[in-house]
Amino acid sequence: MNELLEFIVVVNNEEQYSIWPINREIPVGWKSASFTGNKADCLDYIEEQWVDMRPKSIR
Repeated sequence: MNELLEFIVVVNNEEQYSIWPINREIPVGWKSASFTGNKADCLDYIEEQWVDMRPKSIR
């Protein structure tokens, strides 16, 4: 069922990524990473972008 839902990739100030249902308001502290798609596409995008999983503050 999740493959039918559309998600948006979000990122926080620590440059950590997540996905969020596109029809819900993005939580405080997160912003759009300007990528939307089904769950698999969004997770693939995150895998390509998020190469260092350490929070920005400790890199």
